[in-house]
Amino acid sequence: MSFEITIRPSGHVFEAEDDETILEAALRQGFALPYGCRNGACGSCLGRVLSGEVDHGPKRPPALSEKDEAEGKALFCQAIAMSDLEIEVREIGAARDIVIKTLPCRVVKLNRLNHDVMEMQLKLPATERLQFLAGQYIDVLLKDGRRRSFSLANAPHRDEFLELHVRHVPGGVFTDQVFGEMKEKALMRIEGPLGSFFLREESERPVLLMGGGTGFGPLKAILEHAFEIGVKRPLHLFWGVRAKRDLYLDELPRQWAEAHEHFRYTPVLSEPQAEDAWTGETGFVHEALLRQYPDLAGFDVYMSGPPPMIQAARAAFAAAGLPEEQLFFDSFEYGGAGAGAGEA
Repeated sequence: MSFEITIRPSGHVFEAEDDETILEAALRQGFALPYGCRNGACGSCLGRVLSGEVDHGPKRPPALSEKDEAEGKALFCQAIAMSDLEIEVREIGAARDIVIKTLPCRVVKLNRLNHDVMEMQLKLPATERLQFLAGQYIDVLLKDGRRRSFSLANAPHRDEFLELHVRHVPGGVFTDQVFGEMKEKALMRIEGPLGSFFLREESERPVLLMGGGTGFGPLKAILEHAFEIGVKRPLHLFWGVRAKRDLYLDELPRQWAEAHEHFRYTPVLSEPQAEDAWTGETGFVHEALLRQYPDLAGFDVYMSGPPPMIQAARAAFAAAGLPEEQLFFDSFEYGGAGAGAGEA
């Protein structure tokens, strides 16, 4: 049995089978709804059910609160239609025509960026290119059928290689391999591009970007893309890590700040060490952002990093006046198939 689903405000209509999620049905028919992890953990696909019924399964997904559910909201990556529906959700026109591919690739470079982050560069076959939007991610397909998700850290205009920033998670099936026995020229399979985290170029609002750890990777891609296409809106990057040694490419945003007068950079250390002799911002990165921008109503905010950072920032930014439709995020779900630079 299939059900008819109408998207508001666009009026677009598609059909969903009774064994697929609303997101799967929409993507299958060419309608690009926002999503990130696709496992109910990040909340990127949250929307409202205006009429009809959906089923999230026996357990409410982590990113769907009781309040959300009471307000008629749903996570479309988990919700299955139980009737014809009207739903209210943003559509993402820029991602609509991009083809998701499964491709072989070769590891052409493994470069230790610091004590626990590896830059991995992947080369696709000579006859292939991966069309993607800056900020999207790919899945690495493991031999046992599992997959691990990593954000692309390069912008689309630099697509000769795919650049990943891989943080070592001890005990991780994939990252132990990357930091242990993996050699250059190793072969892998990937699927992508995935996700709806990318720069909304049509907006004229100033942009605040906030990353935690390797959440810097997709923000690096977005910023390099913005510089390449000549975006002149104010851009301000906040990068939160524990100690100075975790700022694994600190010189790069400093160079951007020198080269682009509309770009600013604020690194934030949560646990600076004595040897860091740190005089800059400290504490939680979202609180550092709010100290400089207490009223967020007129900004677009892009953030990527671990779920606790995302969750704390969403609530704090909403309280600071940031409209929900001006917030874009990529929540890194370590240890599973989620958005961003997950454990592997």
